[in-house]
Amino acid sequence: MIIHGKEYLYIDGYNIINAWDELKNISRVNLDLARDRLLEICSEYQAYSGVYIIVVFDAHLQKGRKEVIKEQLGVQIVFTKERQTADHYIEQQVDKWGYKRKITVATSDYLEQQVVMGRGARRISARELLMKINMVKKKYIANNSKESSKVKIESGFDNSLNDDELEKLEQFKMLLDIDSKN
Repeated sequence: MIIHGKEYLYIDGYNIINAWDELKNISRVNLDLARDRLLEICSEYQAYSGVYIIVVFDAHLQKGRKEVIKEQLGVQIVFTKERQTADHYIEQQVDKWGYKRKITVATSDYLEQQVVMGRGARRISARELLMKINMVKKKYIANNSKESSKVKIESGFDNSLNDDELEKLEQFKMLLDIDSKN
C-alpha cells in the first residue's frame, strides 16, 4: 500500500530477528513469538515516527505457498510466495517505487543494501535501525513527559491545596502508615 507523501520502511523480518539479541533469543524458543515481538516494536516505532512500515518474511521454501499480505498492530506484513525471498519481494517494491517515494530498507545483508541503494532506496542496517528506534522512543517519551509536566503546572493542580488541606492529607497518610504496620 503506497500512500503519496509518506515515508516507507521495508524490513527484512528474519534478517532483523537474527540480528537483534532480544529477538534471536526469543526465536530460539518460539519463532512466532519473535515475529510478534518484532511487530510490536515496529508498531511503536511507526506511531512515534510516522514512517509506514512493511515487514517482509520469507516463505519461499514452503511448497505451494501463496503470497499473503495482512496488517497487524497497524504494520503491514508480507509473507512471500513459494520460491520468492524477502530480498526479491523488497527489490520488486523498490524497483516500482524507489525513485518515486521515500523508501528505506532495513537489512544487514550487504549485497541487498547495495542492490536497493542502486535502485533508489536508502538502506539501514539492523544495528542502526535498533539504535534509531531507541533514540526516537526516548525523544518521544521525553517530549511527552515535558508536555505532561507543563499541563500539570498550567492546570494549577500542584498548587491547588492550601496549608490546612495539606496538613490533613499528611495526617491521613500517617494514619494509613500506622494501620498498614498493624
